[in-house]
Amino acid sequence: MSTHQPSARCQALFVAAPASGQGKTTITAALARLLRNQGKVVRVFKTGPDYLDPQVLAQASGQPVDQLDLWMAGEAYCRQRFYQAAESADIILVEGAMGLFDGEPSSADLAALFGLPLVIVMDVKGMAQTAAALVSGLASFRDDIHIAGMIANACASQRHRELIEAALPESIPLLATVPRDAELALPERHLGLVQAEEIREELETRFEAAAQVLEVDGLAERVFALPPVTFMAAEEEATVAQPLLAGKTIGVAKDAAFSFIYQANLDLLEQMGAVLRFFSPLTDNCLPPCDALWLPGGYPELHAPTLAENTAMRGSIQDFFAADKPILAECGGMLYCLETLTDYAGATHPMLGLLTGRGAMRGRRGCQGMQTAELPEGALRGHAHHRSMAEGTPEPIAHGRRQRHSAPGEAIYRHRQLTASYLHFFFPNNPVAVARLFTGFAAAPQHIDRQEARSCS
Repeated sequence: MSTHQPSARCQALFVAAPASGQGKTTITAALARLLRNQGKVVRVFKTGPDYLDPQVLAQASGQPVDQLDLWMAGEAYCRQRFYQAAESADIILVEGAMGLFDGEPSSADLAALFGLPLVIVMDVKGMAQTAAALVSGLASFRDDIHIAGMIANACASQRHRELIEAALPESIPLLATVPRDAELALPERHLGLVQAEEIREELETRFEAAAQVLEVDGLAERVFALPPVTFMAAEEEATVAQPLLAGKTIGVAKDAAFSFIYQANLDLLEQMGAVLRFFSPLTDNCLPPCDALWLPGGYPELHAPTLAENTAMRGSIQDFFAADKPILAECGGMLYCLETLTDYAGATHPMLGLLTGRGAMRGRRGCQGMQTAELPEGALRGHAHHRSMAEGTPEPIAHGRRQRHSAPGEAIYRHRQLTASYLHFFFPNNPVAVARLFTGFAAAPQHIDRQEARSCS
């Protein structure tokens, strides 16, 4: 990187944990709200491909939340997002994914690359001194990270706190404790947290209560006592989007059934010149005037009766498809494109029928993981995360290539101008391929992967 690249400096903290389910999102949201209440401009980032946590963190901080992943987005993208945030923020918070060292790349890799101090959030129920031992082990596992402290979640009492604090090494202070309190935890469902827009008022109550707990411990002052971090801008050529979608209008489904949308994807489409028109398959009667259509993932299974009953919207999308206009359907959007969808109660509902096949929910078992879609338009990275299956679908044109496994990934289907898959794509990974998807293709491409295997079926 050129030494002449601009830089920005501000406070930063990376909130990590030894495993999933320790309370990272609860603590990150509470800290963001505490700092916001103190008049600070707080920019929050979420590590990895996550849609639900960013919704919660955006409400808590009052600022947009972007996902950062070194494999899916690349170093230059992450670098530029940090730099842009640091230009206007008083503090940057990053919430990690899974355990600190899990995944390739891991939360630790991101923290190490950008020199971010780490705080370890740990659910300490059922242990005391052992919690200190675990944090000490995390701190000594790699020498390129700096753990600035620990936050003990689900702490039972003052005595519990004292036992943990006394066992911690001097270099890892106990920054705060959060009591065992169901009123502070964030509500969950089968794919993760409940969507923020469904429980906004309830979240406000929880944010304020948790923020007050952290305020009593003086966490904000301890965080701002840490040395600030310098963020460098990415090279200019890595940040300039070409106007590949100039003059195009893209209809984007966005409501309670379809909300798994990266803000970065929307930003890129607009940077490439597209005009975005949002609509609701649940409540609108027809599509807005548009040249292409994006049906993102979400929770169609929770709203299947309403989607089925909205025959006017179904007819509008079917007409759009029949007119050979480009449609991209991801995960929940793909389920909507199938002939039927069977919900968790076992009821089957008619869907769009743009693609032959039947979708069905299947309990707690699911598929997840990073994959590269080898599309005719170009390779595009993304991820899968679903608890449903699709049967009776046509032969795919390709399968996703898994990040760390040789088995075929998610099937990718194409019918007329429709491209559909369980994969959620990260558009900035390959803007040219994305532009080609939304401008359409002259004819259906030849199959480039004829393997019979269908993942997660």
